[in-house]
Amino acid sequence: MDVSGGSGQPRSGNDEPAEHPAGPTVPTTGPTGQHPGPEPDDAPEPAGTPRPGPEEHGAPGEPRDPGDHHGRDERPGTDAGPGGPGPGDATGPTHPATDDETPAAGTHPAEHRSLAHSGIAKGEPPQPRPKEPGGGLLMGRPFGVPVYVAPSWFLVAALITWVFGGQLDRVLPELGAARYLVSLFFAVAFYASVLVHELAHTVAAIRFRLPVRRIQLQFFGGVSEIEKEAETPGREFVLAFVGPLLSLVLAGLFYLAMKPVRPDSVPGVLLAGLMISNLIVAAFNLLPGLPLDGGRMLRAVVWKITGKPMSGTVAAAWVGRALAISVLVGLPLLNQSGAFGGGNQDRGGMDTVTDALLAAILAAIIWTGAGNSLRMARLREHLPELKARALTRRAVPVETDTPLSEALRRANAAGARALVVVDPDGNPLSLVREAAIVGVPEHRRPWVAVSGLAQDLTDGMRVSAELAGEELLDTLRATPATEYLVVEETGEIYGVLSAADVERAFVKAMARP
Repeated sequence: MDVSGGSGQPRSGNDEPAEHPAGPTVPTTGPTGQHPGPEPDDAPEPAGTPRPGPEEHGAPGEPRDPGDHHGRDERPGTDAGPGGPGPGDATGPTHPATDDETPAAGTHPAEHRSLAHSGIAKGEPPQPRPKEPGGGLLMGRPFGVPVYVAPSWFLVAALITWVFGGQLDRVLPELGAARYLVSLFFAVAFYASVLVHELAHTVAAIRFRLPVRRIQLQFFGGVSEIEKEAETPGREFVLAFVGPLLSLVLAGLFYLAMKPVRPDSVPGVLLAGLMISNLIVAAFNLLPGLPLDGGRMLRAVVWKITGKPMSGTVAAAWVGRALAISVLVGLPLLNQSGAFGGGNQDRGGMDTVTDALLAAILAAIIWTGAGNSLRMARLREHLPELKARALTRRAVPVETDTPLSEALRRANAAGARALVVVDPDGNPLSLVREAAIVGVPEHRRPWVAVSGLAQDLTDGMRVSAELAGEELLDTLRATPATEYLVVEETGEIYGVLSAADVERAFVKAMARP
């Protein structure tokens, strides 16, 4: 089935150590809305370190209120206030089908999962990745997207082989022990159908220029990790619908292939089983609740009507939770009534327990996926409030041979909280690390030059003052550092952005209702 999980969260672009010491982890947004961990405690600030001026808010090391204007050149009219919700405020494409495990919150990812599944994961912005994402046994790269089989797949394959083998014993008793080989073939073919379901999501995402991180086949289906959200409700609808559509097409093809085959033969039983399983996958994924494909379709419809992605996410998430309760209660009752075939008189206590366990697993997947989708959408709604201009600390320029004590005196006089080392022409060369300042005893500061405490600037450590939201987080993740030089479009120094300040602002956004 297709359970979209949104586990495809953006990963840090650099898995290798950067030239500069890694700073506080820049928060990632994702499938699966995990909250960043607790804020790091600020280190004790020795006397003489730069302190905020009267116009700056908060204790040293904390970001200013978004309304403040920072930088050497503060002009009237500079917009440092929080931005309103932007287009990325809705949950990323996470489409589940019934067979997938719920992706971890935050997530990235954008994923799609299926019972046999497929889902569309919520989009996370594309990140440079020198290493493969991993996730199990690599099976191939259709359309350039790696396909992995998770270790949990082997467990479900064994379960399908055992259950289907028992059914074959009643239909084709002459097979004997060979029925388990036939059953194993059915398990592999069934998950091949799930892969086709996922590839449909992947091809549509590539068509819309949305990056796909990987496809993973796992215990309860498949997951397509799409790293970015669809830009329009129409694309969201198409991206979700193509998975169930392909499952219906496969069911039709298996039905046509059954026509010339005897129903009481091995090919006849296999084709019938694949036809029915693909119908179940399609029908389950079309149910109108997140994180299923049908939930993404409902979200797209409400988004189109209201013009608000968040409204669509809220509606589809609550329908998904109602659906989870319905599955928990209704599935065992339907099985007991014989609605899925077979008489209830043949069902024993073990069958009842199995039905209840399956219903509980499916209900938990749907409920958790719906909650993750809603949480991620709310986070993305607040992301535009993370503005580089609003979070930047005022900085003063100092030359390389300036003693630390003198540099701190100038910073305190200017009400600044950061130091930028410049050449004689005023061009920035490096940033004085806050952690390095804290480590120098006050009595030694007159004898220590700022150049010995600075980190050379790289291209990735220069960020525009206009960056905000996901674009800002994406830029910082691409080049991990503790501080970044913030510049105006003209190249003029605006100030220094601390990764710790961004992390704290991110945590604050996550805590907002």
